[in-house]
Amino acid sequence: MKTSPTINHARVLLVEDHKNLALAVGTYLESSGFNMDYAYDGLSGLHLATTQRYEAIILDVMLPGIDGFEICGRLRTDLHLSTPILMLTARDQLQDKLNGFKQGADDYLLKPFDMLELEARIIALIRRERGELDGSVYSIHDLSLNNRTM
Repeated sequence: MKTSPTINHARVLLVEDHKNLALAVGTYLESSGFNMDYAYDGLSGLHLATTQRYEAIILDVMLPGIDGFEICGRLRTDLHLSTPILMLTARDQLQDKLNGFKQGADDYLLKPFDMLELEARIIALIRRERGELDGSVYSIHDLSLNNRTM
């Protein structure tokens, strides 16, 4: 089993209506040490994102119920949620990408994608959110001190 020591056990929400794809992505990320939760429609995804704490959210755009753009916008505007959001979608037009970023997405990855790239992007988003890239987190063995949360 491969693991990333700084990301091990990070909790990630995957909102994807294609169950086979969701299970493939989730299984891969779980083998990398992530703890995954799943939602297969927009309403369930919005509910989980608002009632649970995640270190990252992977969000499809074309979802039954509420689309990913609306979910992202609600999480940012209504709830002021800062959790990193990666849009994972087949919507490849520039206007779609711009809309995703306008709604508050931190990253936008097109389907089809490589699992290694998805994992690398999620790790980068989580490390940035944790403050591991700006020197505000100091770690010695299993102990970490985050100056931003003191």
